[in-house]
Amino acid sequence: MYNPYGGGFNPNNPQHLYDMARGGMRRGAPQRFDEIFRCYPIVMAPGAERPELNYGSKIFLPPSALEKVSRLHVQWPIMLEIINGEKETHTHGGVLEFVAEEGRAYLPQWMMQTLQLDVGDMIQIRTTSLELAKLVKLQPQSTNFLNISDPRAVLEKVFRNFAAVTKGDVFNFEYNDETYEMAVLDVKPTSEKMGVCMIETDVSVDFAPPVGYVEPTKSASGTSTPRSTRGPGGAALPAGGLLHSQGTMAQAINYDAIAPGSAAAGFSNFSGEGNRLAAKKSSKASTPNKPATPVAGVSANPKEPVGVTKRRTNGPMPLRLPPNKLFFGYEIKAVKTAADKEKEVANARQPHFAGQGQTLRDGAVKKDEDQPKPKGEGQEKKSDEGGRRLDGRKV
Repeated sequence: MYNPYGGGFNPNNPQHLYDMARGGMRRGAPQRFDEIFRCYPIVMAPGAERPELNYGSKIFLPPSALEKVSRLHVQWPIMLEIINGEKETHTHGGVLEFVAEEGRAYLPQWMMQTLQLDVGDMIQIRTTSLELAKLVKLQPQSTNFLNISDPRAVLEKVFRNFAAVTKGDVFNFEYNDETYEMAVLDVKPTSEKMGVCMIETDVSVDFAPPVGYVEPTKSASGTSTPRSTRGPGGAALPAGGLLHSQGTMAQAINYDAIAPGSAAAGFSNFSGEGNRLAAKKSSKASTPNKPATPVAGVSANPKEPVGVTKRRTNGPMPLRLPPNKLFFGYEIKAVKTAADKEKEVANARQPHFAGQGQTLRDGAVKKDEDQPKPKGEGQEKKSDEGGRRLDGRKV
């Protein structure tokens, strides 16, 4: 009969699995997997190159490790404690695949750096149990981490490749073709193992200021901030800035004057003074003559006094709204529908100025007086009224 504790175990054989399950039920206390391996970076693992495996906490073990773990009554998913006895450092992780050569274990690069391992060093790997994580406090190792718009969403995706994290780990991850390093400052719940399980748990993430981050200092003069926190006489202003004494924002910005449809918001055209073409001077003071053609190096715009800022009186004033308040001051014009457009086209086609004109004279103007007389008629009449020659011929 097959002995579940002996050699020749085949995990693909249902009978072997059944015998192993029966044997495991007879055992009371769980047993621990504890072996020694030579460590190598995961980039040296057999098979196709997969650099994304460096951004996680899962390792490669040989197939014999799967056979030994299958014989033991261990807790799933498997949590491993990886120990460097020479440097007295440790961390936690999981198993990704059992495809390594016998006697070898392949670790992510950040894990080898955290454990202070070199290629080919001996490490101890044993199974353990960890509590589910409740809180993880992280510290970015560079201020470039502040450029990420949503760091919590990014880390939520990163932690999918982690089976466990340990206090003191400095792991890295890739985002937008850039690598970021992150140190684990604290984990909860706390234990002697200083590690927590990250599988199927709801964990809160807290951030410490990044390494090298300097808190921005406020200017002593106070001129760098656009809003002043002090009013006239040194009195403190309410939150949101200075409010109008009458209490409404429309009055504070003089909405009636700056509304698009108001008369005060418009401006008058041709408001300058003109010059007469005749020699006679105008009674009004005329502006000095300017050359008709621009001269190189000379500005055609009038010079304004230095230090004087031109103020616009017909534009909107800056708003100082209190918190949680919005101001929609301008009127909303509805979008023209197809019926409105057809109505405008019909109005444009109607004839304009179709009335009859009236003259200012009393009588009607005669057509004969208005038409010019052809040349020669007057001269012929004059010749008929003249005298005759003695011989009877016309003059």
